[in-house]
Amino acid sequence: MEQLSLWEAEHLGVVFARTHREQLERKYQSILQERPDLAEKVSYRANKGLPLLRLYRYKEAFAYTLVTDILQAHANRGTLNVFDPFSGMGTTLFASSILGMPAWGIDRLPVGVFVANTILEMLEIEPGTIVDAYQRLVPVVASLPEASVAEDVAIMKIAFEPQVLRRLRQWKSGILGLPSPQREVMTLLFLSILEPCSYTSKDGQFLRLRRDKTIIFPDAAIAERVLAAERDLAMSRSLGWRRRAPALALLGDARALPNPPVPEKPNLVITSPPYVNRYDYTRSYSLELCFFFVDNFEQLKQLRHSVLRSHIEVKVDPSEQPSHPAVSELTQILRARREQLNNPRIPDMITGYFVDMEQVIRELGRLCAEDTLVYMVVDNVRFEGELLPVDLILCDIAEAHGFQTETIWVARYKGNSSQQMGRYGRVPVRESVVVWRKVR
Repeated sequence: MEQLSLWEAEHLGVVFARTHREQLERKYQSILQERPDLAEKVSYRANKGLPLLRLYRYKEAFAYTLVTDILQAHANRGTLNVFDPFSGMGTTLFASSILGMPAWGIDRLPVGVFVANTILEMLEIEPGTIVDAYQRLVPVVASLPEASVAEDVAIMKIAFEPQVLRRLRQWKSGILGLPSPQREVMTLLFLSILEPCSYTSKDGQFLRLRRDKTIIFPDAAIAERVLAAERDLAMSRSLGWRRRAPALALLGDARALPNPPVPEKPNLVITSPPYVNRYDYTRSYSLELCFFFVDNFEQLKQLRHSVLRSHIEVKVDPSEQPSHPAVSELTQILRARREQLNNPRIPDMITGYFVDMEQVIRELGRLCAEDTLVYMVVDNVRFEGELLPVDLILCDIAEAHGFQTETIWVARYKGNSSQQMGRYGRVPVRESVVVWRKVR
């Protein structure tokens, strides 16, 4: 029986859900599958014990084992050509290459692209390579000039003690003079020490300033990271990890996908877009960006306004409207409660996010081969007591653009914020893996 619209249900006297969001819950209820075994795998935590992947803390990543589980489940499909349109630190690419499946990905954040390609390079370098580079720099670093950084960005003026910033800039000068791949690996280790050498802490949607924090001097921090990297190289060899298939991360925008750098179209997508949770990656990773990837505040601001619109500094044109009625329904409710919201730009953020994600899904349909499977990790959210079922809305949008929803794995339930709980009680929200198949 064809599903009745909300209007039809009301006029026929049928007792149905009263909101578009409730309708979605009913529509997809039969394919929601509880998967508590995935709870650790949809987050970065499971990577903390794995060599190479733990060298740089990219906290928005999912687990290596999530990717390997999916790849191994589809090993009988023939040649898999893997794609990740939000590749982040490259976990999908890394796991695919180790298992012998060609992969590529894109990301708008240059930090992620750099980390992804560098940890892939580390699968091919010999133990001892990193410590050799470090030993070349140690005797000369104190006499090197200070490399340039984006000094006009506000956080750079308060994040470091003057002598710490001076030494970090000297280390950067030395690292830039190294040959490849030592230069890239030492840069990765350098990026990993910026937080412990600063008064900052990556905390939710912000890079918070903590003046009570114990600071590590760069020389000691680099020495520790070099030893850790050499241990990880040895451990990765003992695990039999090597680069068995080509993999590459490119700087790009998932809303306008580039042509593949390989002749075959993708037939398996494993990804996780930014969550619509106000996190601004250009703030969380601003130290890394200011040291190596932007020259000044203007470039940082341009990057901030070019990423997927999942944070509150988004710009939304009045002509942009989300196509899904559940999104319109929620944004109307929130706009009516603007005075109660802890940030009045939240409705704009939600609007921009779903306009962008529909474009991403449309692009995936254009780029991918027929019968492509898409695994996407997403997170539901709640604003002012109102649930936003991101997983179900994206499934509905995907079905309008040539995909069929196969299943929705519910990996875990997360509580809402303490402020929300105080006002509306504890109402858990899903973190899910949606699974789609391209059917047209």
